[in-house]
Amino acid sequence: MTRHVVFLVFDGVTLLDVSGPLEVFHQAGRLGHPYATRLVSPRGGTVTASNGVALASTAAPGTDPLDTLVVTGADHLAGPGPDDELLNATADLAGRARRIASVCTGAFALAALGLLDDRRATTHWRHAPALARRHPRVRVEPDALHVRDGRFHTSAGISAGIDLALALVEDDHGADTARAIARELVVFMQRPGGQSQFSTALAHPPARNHLLRALTDAVLADPAADHSLPAMAATAAVSTRHLTRLFQAELRTTPARWVERVRLDRAQQLLLDGHSVTAAARLSGLSSDETLRRAFARHLDTTPSEFRDRFATTRGT
Repeated sequence: MTRHVVFLVFDGVTLLDVSGPLEVFHQAGRLGHPYATRLVSPRGGTVTASNGVALASTAAPGTDPLDTLVVTGADHLAGPGPDDELLNATADLAGRARRIASVCTGAFALAALGLLDDRRATTHWRHAPALARRHPRVRVEPDALHVRDGRFHTSAGISAGIDLALALVEDDHGADTARAIARELVVFMQRPGGQSQFSTALAHPPARNHLLRALTDAVLADPAADHSLPAMAATAAVSTRHLTRLFQAELRTTPARWVERVRLDRAQQLLLDGHSVTAAARLSGLSSDETLRRAFARHLDTTPSEFRDRFATTRGT
């Protein structure tokens, strides 16, 4: 049985959001599990990807057979947001699809239509806070590479569309088929760790409260110093309870957790700069190899050594 997959594309689309999953479905066909794939855009015709590559002869939304809809992404979907043309095309196609998926910021189009309300979903780690803030009824999982909730499948950024497509093929034809495709494409069936290992954990706006901003700036400047809750409260001349309320209100976390993420961020950079695990633990303020390993396991689902080997260089160790 041939399954029909429509990719919804538009000007500014990230090309790998399209080409990565397309190749997975193409490889499935080579293994005897055919997918009929089509590129559809709100008006049809040629659309231009963000890197300047033209995708010619896309179709306008019609009444052709449709099993799976894949809404691709682009940076502007998380900025100004999807325009009415894209939303109308998404709503039309989604209403006819058995299964609906999004790659990267394509989730913003689904969320804007209310399709992800009260569902788990993910998107690119850089845009996950915006998705959660703009659509509070969506249960955003910022560390997930892809999430399935009912007939909705959402994936993390860009290359994670390949992970998503492999999961869709596995649902349709089993793990052996998906594994064979992963081997052919030289990718993981399931990547080690989640999105957090790729993200910059502290990429958030400075605190608005001047007291809290002074404290966070001091932690960022010297993560290894004494930044226990009593020490920070004493520096700010406030009670520990009041300081905890400030962190919760502005940063949505506790002081201890925020400091740990600062130290973990610093440890990641130290490892990439060539420091040993012991040195990274000491210089970041995480104090010991074991504390560093626990922090990596808790936040990044990997080990310091694995992180360094994976991200320090393109040359094999």
